[in-house]
Amino acid sequence: MTSDMMTGAGMGWMMGGAAVIWILTLAALVLGIAALVKYLRS
Repeated sequence: MTSDMMTGAGMGWMMGGAAVIWILTLAALVLGIAALVKYLRS
């Protein structure tokens, strides 16, 4: 394997990890807002 392939895989892993973190953060925000709305409406 060449060093170019290694760095490419590393970038893919980093981007994938960042995407997962973004999805988890957005999901937490949505759940928090939904809980807040439900709490305020009750």
